[in-house]
Amino acid sequence: MVFGRSERSRGKAPVEPVTLKILVAGGFGVGKTTLVGAVSEIKPLRTEELLSEAGRPVDDTGGVEGKTTTTVAMDFGRITLREDLVLYLFGTPGQDRFWFLWDELALGALGAVVLADTRRLEDCFGAVDYFERRGIPFTIGVNCFDGADLYSEDTLRDALDLDPGVPVVRCDARDRGSARDVLVAVVEHAVKVGAGRRRPVTT
Repeated sequence: MVFGRSERSRGKAPVEPVTLKILVAGGFGVGKTTLVGAVSEIKPLRTEELLSEAGRPVDDTGGVEGKTTTTVAMDFGRITLREDLVLYLFGTPGQDRFWFLWDELALGALGAVVLADTRRLEDCFGAVDYFERRGIPFTIGVNCFDGADLYSEDTLRDALDLDPGVPVVRCDARDRGSARDVLVAVVEHAVKVGAGRRRPVTT
């Protein structure tokens, strides 16, 4: 069917989407690059380099001995959650020696995913502390690796000393739908936190 000018003019106006910045953080080898790549609708920007002998003394590869590359700056991707909502994803580097990049990456972020690996749960403590200190809403994404022990949500909350309102979501960072669910949880949590911080209008 061919639409004439008058029929097109009566159609809906193009929607200008709201764009939001979300960080994807966590320890070394937890799946940040994988998650961004799984959900991104564009070819993700990656800054991965091969692990070197010089980095072995400072990069703890225990539990991820098969890992051969590391993010040295950031990962970047984009996902459209709805016609009017687009997320820009920034994956942070996991090693302590690249933490100086975090402050710049965090500028303007609505919220963050903190990916956790139950085999190396302590690796995400730093990210949890970082976002708590800066008041950036975050959601814990428990990346369920093959063969990793499964723990109850209460056990994970106690181990990470989380505030009651912080969502804990199990996911598979390799699966687009699962990773998308974590991002939806982050946005919903951040919006809820933002609404709670608004002062009531008084007359």
